Amino acid sequence: MASIMRPSVLRQACQVPVTSQRMLSTLSRTSIKSSSPLSQHLRPSLVRTALPKSTRIAAFHATQRKQILPALPQTVEGTANDPTPVPEPEPVHGSYHWSFERIVSAGLIPLTVAPFAAGSLNPVTDSILCALLVIHSHIGFEACIIDYFPKRRIPTVQKASMWALRIGTLTLGVALYSFETNDVGITEAVTRLWHA
Repeated sequence: MASIMRPSVLRQACQVPVTSQRMLSTLSRTSIKSSSPLSQHLRPSLVRTALPKSTRIAAFHATQRKQILPALPQTVEGTANDPTPVPEPEPVHGSYHWSFERIVSAGLIPLTVAPFAAGSLNPVTDSILCALLVIHSHIGFEACIIDYFPKRRIPTVQKASMWALRIGTLTLGVALYSFETNDVGITEAVTRLWHA
């Protein structure tokens, strides 16, 4: 199936016979003068109908693949017979972290629906919702930074991104706290926007 999707195979499968190309060139040269307005309108439509659409698409997708970061040089630390070093287990960054992420994600569902379904605007529920939104966003962006900016590959970019994330999370927390204490709160703001 993968070989069918290759542009070169697709071009060969959908290639126009040579006779139709000859007919097109003969028709455009002999019967219609190139300076006439009819040839300017007729030729593009003939080219469009003579070439199948799949060939034009395949030609468009035949660009060279560019890698953003080339692969690192392959090195073997120690000898080929040494076992792979296994890091020490850390439950805080392993199973506990995973469980905490799932609890936060699951907790957002009732906290998002409850204030609108019940019709009560409780400031405590609103504050818990804001706190869980900030934590959930921080954990998600942190996972993206760890995945896309590996520490051993580009440590300065990862460190700068982590600090930018921490500053952004702190700024968002302070802004939401100020909005909760000095204004109507996030739930009431969404309700007003919904009915506006």
